[in-house]
Amino acid sequence: MNAKNSTDAGGGIFDFQVNGFAGVDYQRHELTAAQLRASIDALRAHGVAAIFLTLITDTIDRLAAQFTRIERYRAADPVLAQTIIGYHLEGPWLNPESGYRGAHPAAPMGAPSLADFARLQAAASGNIRLVTLAPEWPGSAAFIAELTRQGVHTSIGHSNASANDIDAAIQSGTRFCTHLGNGVALIQPRHDNIIQRLLSRDELTACFIPDGMHLPPFVLKNFVRAKPAGKILFTTDCMAAAGAPPGRHTLGSLEVDVGADNIAREPGGGFAGSTLTPDHGVELTARYLNLAPDVAHELWSAKAAAAFGIKLPA
Repeated sequence: MNAKNSTDAGGGIFDFQVNGFAGVDYQRHELTAAQLRASIDALRAHGVAAIFLTLITDTIDRLAAQFTRIERYRAADPVLAQTIIGYHLEGPWLNPESGYRGAHPAAPMGAPSLADFARLQAAASGNIRLVTLAPEWPGSAAFIAELTRQGVHTSIGHSNASANDIDAAIQSGTRFCTHLGNGVALIQPRHDNIIQRLLSRDELTACFIPDGMHLPPFVLKNFVRAKPAGKILFTTDCMAAAGAPPGRHTLGSLEVDVGADNIAREPGGGFAGSTLTPDHGVELTARYLNLAPDVAHELWSAKAAAAFGIKLPA
């Protein structure tokens, strides 16, 4: 499916987790307006109508500075403003244990703070629309409830939350799971583990990375079968190496190597974001789940937008 056909199939793609694209890392403080525009133009060429630009774990000072920087670029460029329709903040309120934190740095992680969120939301001009967090941190339920009151979506990810923690998060307003099946320790208890706990919760919409690497196709198929109708979404979770040649790229302060297999790996060998392009994500979703192309495309466009209350640009 090329970009033109992707758009013609029922509106452009909405990807709610994009860390970078076409060699451009959105986390880097050296990010220029020209680099951001080139990256967004490349995404649009791949059939994308809109994204939540995603920033991952960092200090509050650095996150606030980056939101301020990107907001300045958006204010000066209508194409950026139209395409970057909000932000996904993935951290720093995640589980710092090895495995669960994934490629995120552990040092800035901690319990959620409404004062810190207010500072970041002000820097983002009120445009943080989605926050991924680990609800096992003390105070998470009250934090989630306040964000829900403000109209900000929350999602469980990079977490080893107990069943009680998950109950409290759902009761407080959480509705999503971030890249379910990833951001977890490699060794898990056979039955009582975070994947099974989250997968079983029909209240939660599960978000998956369908690149065939983060989840093998047979696992993706099983996970999708476990969810009720209307409770699945897809994202690339792509980083700077997506839409770019293999080589060395960055994800914030982390250097990431992408080889001929097109897998982004951190120095320890684990995945560090994906190199999936959104239009290819639509193709793989249709292939792995035996869906008609227009059905797969709707999951990446109209249904994804509806889940977050987003009106896509015409």
